[in-house]
Amino acid sequence: MDIFMLAMFVAIGTHMLKSKYQSKRIALLGSHLGKYQIEKLMETLTEGYMRALGEADAGRREQIFNLLASTEASLCDQLNRFSAGFSKVDAADARVSKLPLAVPYADKLFPGATFDLRKALAIHAQGIARAVKNDANRSPKARAFTVSAELFLLQHTCHWFCKSRTVASARMLGRQKTSYEQLVDSVAPETRKAYCALTGR
Repeated sequence: MDIFMLAMFVAIGTHMLKSKYQSKRIALLGSHLGKYQIEKLMETLTEGYMRALGEADAGRREQIFNLLASTEASLCDQLNRFSAGFSKVDAADARVSKLPLAVPYADKLFPGATFDLRKALAIHAQGIARAVKNDANRSPKARAFTVSAELFLLQHTCHWFCKSRTVASARMLGRQKTSYEQLVDSVAPETRKAYCALTGR
């Protein structure tokens, strides 16, 4: 019974510590995201892409893509400003644990098993801007697919910072029906190379 009670107290203590730790990280990221309409623009863009790709008429499909240009430009601008703003966060507060499960203060306990969110956000902002600019001359369908993948990977990184890699991957699978591995494979090669080098994937 003593062992059971001890285990229960340890479990409760760990849960409370984890909740406090994660709340602090959510508040930090939210304080920067709250200055922008990034999430709303991302939703508008991905829904617009789905609507365009579902159009059988080529003219109507092109019209929808053209209408999304201003949303794309606004999103890229806000992502660049968000990344620049977050780059001023203290390095110690921007570390992301590479451990698959959430361990309170793992970024402090195992600093060698972390990556810098500031650098990750810069990679995402640059990757999304490149995909939107489309210097690779992808078809409209392929371009929309690549931009969407870049956006979803950004979401995954933000959830990873706030919770854990496992939780972020589960959310992506549940909401977008896409595994983390598929997501990384779907972004542009330049993004994938920089992202994998940073995260050690």
